[in-house]
Amino acid sequence: MNADAQREAVYGAPPEMLAVRDDLTPMLSQYTDLCETHDDALVLFQVGDFYEAFCGAAETVARTCEVTLTKREDSTGTWPMAGIPIDNAAGYLERLLDAGYRVALADQVEDASEASGLVDRAVTQLITPGTVVDEELLEAGRATYLGAVAREGDTYGLAVVDVSTGECLVTGADRALALEELERLAPAELVVGPDCDLPSLSFAPMETPFDPDAFDAETARETLSAYAPRPDAVVESTAELRAVGALLAYAEYAQGDSRLEYVSRVTRFDPREFLQLDATAMRSLELFDSRGVSGGNTLYAVLDETACALGRRRLEAWLRRPLVDADAIDARLDAVGALADDALSRADLRDALSSVYDLERLVARIARERASARDLRSLQTTLDRIPEIRETLADVESGLLSDLRDSLDELEDVRDHIDRAIVADPPQEITEGGVIAAGYDDELDDLRGTAEDGREWVSKLEAREQERTGIDSLEVGYNQVHGYYIEVTNPNLDRVPDDYVRRQTLKNSERFYTPELKEREDEILRAADRADSLEYELFCNVRADVATESERIQAVADALADLDVLRTLADVAVANDYVRPEFHDGDASDSAFDAGIEIEAGRHPVVERAQDEFVPNPTSLPPGGVALITGPNMSGKSTYMRQVALVCILAQMGSFVPADAARLPIIDRVFTRVGASDDIAGGQSTFMREMSELTEILHNATDDSLVLLDEVGRGTSTTDGLAIARAATEFVHDEVGATTLFATHYHDLTDTADEREGVFNLHFTATQTDGDVTFLHSVAEGPSSSSYGVEVAHLAGVPSTVVERARTLVEAGERDTATDEQDATTDETATVADEASNAKTGQSAQDGPTDTEDGTLAAYVDGLENGHRPDDEDATDSAEAHATREVADQLREADLVETTPLEALNLLSELKRRLE
Repeated sequence: MNADAQREAVYGAPPEMLAVRDDLTPMLSQYTDLCETHDDALVLFQVGDFYEAFCGAAETVARTCEVTLTKREDSTGTWPMAGIPIDNAAGYLERLLDAGYRVALADQVEDASEASGLVDRAVTQLITPGTVVDEELLEAGRATYLGAVAREGDTYGLAVVDVSTGECLVTGADRALALEELERLAPAELVVGPDCDLPSLSFAPMETPFDPDAFDAETARETLSAYAPRPDAVVESTAELRAVGALLAYAEYAQGDSRLEYVSRVTRFDPREFLQLDATAMRSLELFDSRGVSGGNTLYAVLDETACALGRRRLEAWLRRPLVDADAIDARLDAVGALADDALSRADLRDALSSVYDLERLVARIARERASARDLRSLQTTLDRIPEIRETLADVESGLLSDLRDSLDELEDVRDHIDRAIVADPPQEITEGGVIAAGYDDELDDLRGTAEDGREWVSKLEAREQERTGIDSLEVGYNQVHGYYIEVTNPNLDRVPDDYVRRQTLKNSERFYTPELKEREDEILRAADRADSLEYELFCNVRADVATESERIQAVADALADLDVLRTLADVAVANDYVRPEFHDGDASDSAFDAGIEIEAGRHPVVERAQDEFVPNPTSLPPGGVALITGPNMSGKSTYMRQVALVCILAQMGSFVPADAARLPIIDRVFTRVGASDDIAGGQSTFMREMSELTEILHNATDDSLVLLDEVGRGTSTTDGLAIARAATEFVHDEVGATTLFATHYHDLTDTADEREGVFNLHFTATQTDGDVTFLHSVAEGPSSSSYGVEVAHLAGVPSTVVERARTLVEAGERDTATDEQDATTDETATVADEASNAKTGQSAQDGPTDTEDGTLAAYVDGLENGHRPDDEDATDSAEAHATREVADQLREADLVETTPLEALNLLSELKRRLE
């Protein structure tokens, strides 16, 4: 049984219980009903202080959570049972989620002391990877998205919501672009609509089945109208409507709510409004995940100097979606520059923001009625910092910072309300009193006064009774079972007054009460119970009042998030000596390079942090230029290409960049074909995956794109690989026009620079002394003379026997190459001499074959063109001649205009196979 089948087996009502359903106890019958109602999840059923599961689900919980498997016996049988403590449930729930289970929590929804018979239970929350809201199950600095995909014709709708914050996004596009955006957002859970043909994704979301009717256009419109009165103003296609409607319907179902009050803004975006980074590019450039063993060397880690969770999530969003609007980019750069120049304001901002709580998740809990008194106090603490932040920004000159300052609503009414209502240090529990501040409610103050007066009377009772009875060891106490009592030890029982009424007998003493004590006890308990009940009621009212201001609080959270990222980028720029990039509109002024990518002393932002020394390198790429980069392994080719892309990405997200200067165009997309890996599960070899990535680039890159190609064609034979690399280079240059960096060990490819004006060579330098290679990590013009592969093998620790044998083979190959070149030169000289001799006799090389070998070769070539060999023995058609004619015919018939790059490569491979 596979993992999916194992999970499905524990969903729904246990078959063994259904077989004796009519005989089940009321509690197990209730459990079975809830399992049937929520047959898409593992039901955890509250029994006292534990969440319990039974039968197969119990075995799964015991195995996954590593808890004891017990059993419950009754008249209908023996049922396996396992449970997790409610007070410490988060860790166990995380294990179940990691194992791929959806979990339904069935809580007691009435007070057991007030229930007549069986306590009523209901599923209050469905917990899945995309719907978790418990802080202990969430990563503070990362958004956790629930996603939905719908299809209408050729248009796909994609919507995501973070149920812990209320952020909701929707977009629509063709299949390819929608899938790229899905990869970029990477929701933890995905609800897929009918007829959506999704391929294997680079991430692994939980795919959740949901009611297909939720994707119906009219049903979806009705769902969305609860969040946006005019749904057509939010979405632009039926596919988008169906996606966001079904998404919100599933989120409501999972949270057990009729409407998610904190989802106050459903925002539509167009992926083309941002610099597009697909999953391949983000992975290759190590924006968020490192391919190294340490795992922490990423661009996000370098930039993350944020002070609060709001800023960390916003930093991730900006890095995933850099801008393409020049004005918006400049506004961010102005803000970063202003903060970089003002160290005092930066420090003050960091100090203030470091005490800011996660307002987005706070307000979501408040709106869901799951916030505690401590949550309200955390909100008030955050709001207390707003005036200070506004004052800090008052003198900072930046249009964006000024706008953000204006967005910081001080929310004095909310802040004052919480301050008056909630005690300074409230308890975690909100039903046991001690939450509401004194002076907030007169009735509550009276009840507290009554209870306190009674407790004070009781506290003095012990001294009075000791004096009255003469029993010095007499004690007054209280427990929840028997209430207040007077305890007298056995040796003093003969001195007990007549008005004492026996309440409890112990081994060494007796407990009593008096009519007056009982009267005071009733008075205290009535007042305390009523006070606790009133406190909870008052707290709920305060929480509801705060919830009505959710949109205002969310707007403040939004501004604080932007401020934290801008301050972070300024801190990183100052600490790492970054400079402000300049942007141009792509038009050349003095030369072609003025319209391309110009970087002075550029650095890789991640690598320079990980190494003691880093060699900066310049970059000068004309628009549409193709730089062929050669040089030894480990010399820095891949690092150099990536640093150019990272400089562009940083600049367009609004950050300063690691360089002495940078003048850049606005690019629309970054493509990468870097590294070698396979996808065995997806049926792709290393080479096939490489060709798929190349196909994506050749089909979708534009003249505004930046393309990084690293070792294209290395997964096949040298002849095929070089042919593919050359053809791809020519196509990118001739047809696509994208600015391209192409690292290669095919030295023959460098000749392309002699044939095409926009192709040029760069190489990374190295020196060799006594067989030892020193990599200088410096880029220079022109092609490299060697790849130093054997030397790198030696550095890597390859056995010396292998290294020496390899070096011998290389030297032999170089001698053969030199001999071939010398023979070719000799042949060329002889041909020139023959042509001179023929000229003297009046005979031309085109006049026909001669008795010389060259004449025979000419006839042979002519024969191939006409489908036969010139000598008598092969004058008739042969299989080889027939194949040659077929190849020639297919080449003549090929429509080069309509043929895609991949189709052309496949055609060349087929023709080569036929000739061989």
